[in-house]
Amino acid sequence: MTFTGHLDELRKRLIHCSIAAVIGFLGCYAFAERLFNLLMAPLIEVLPPKSTLIFTSLPEAFFTYLKVAFVAGLFAVSPYIFYQIWKFVAPGLYDSERRYFIPMAFFSALFFVSGALFGYFVVFPFGFKFFMGFATDFIRPMPTIREYLGFSLKLLIAFGVIFELPLFIFFLARLGMVTSDGLRRKRKYAVLCAFVVSAVLTPPDVVSQTLMAGPLVILYELGIWVAHFFGKKKPSRTDTTEDDNAAPTK
Repeated sequence: MTFTGHLDELRKRLIHCSIAAVIGFLGCYAFAERLFNLLMAPLIEVLPPKSTLIFTSLPEAFFTYLKVAFVAGLFAVSPYIFYQIWKFVAPGLYDSERRYFIPMAFFSALFFVSGALFGYFVVFPFGFKFFMGFATDFIRPMPTIREYLGFSLKLLIAFGVIFELPLFIFFLARLGMVTSDGLRRKRKYAVLCAFVVSAVLTPPDVVSQTLMAGPLVILYELGIWVAHFFGKKKPSRTDTTEDDNAAPTK
């Protein structure tokens, strides 16, 4: 495929993804208030009695519902979006590698949603309880809707992205670009990168960074085993010797 052909293919996939995102947004906007209440649930459980969220500008609540509906719509149509992403990648793969196309699209969406669920059910309760532990009779929490929404949605998307790591390693291993031995040798650099990535993707506090860096390191270790079992096998020395000694066919 020519360079122009790749650009046309990219434009086509982006249009499909954009249409899917709009459909997902419209479908979720009808439930925007319920979705926001669901998003607030982990915070409400740890807030002191009679505490509420506030908004400091007139359109803030309205735009909050728009953002919630948009992000929820992205999660809802994520299987189709990942399908389009792999559809764009597929022409550059060999026929033997294209058989992983549908499974990769499915597991990409599954891991993305699983990461967000991990953030919601595991990280949110622990993190919010830790932060609320600093409240006193004189220091009362009064979070704004904008701050909470930005904090929570950023974490949900970030955890969805980092949960793609084992699948990304699987893809590279099948292409022969990484090996389990190579990943093991670079483990110490991976741990450092995990904390750097966590510092970029999470708010600037040690707790949030640790809550993300920990799972990221575990996912990297999982990726090592994925590369070990599913990576492209190198030809053995015996097979290479036999091929070199084979007589040419006349």
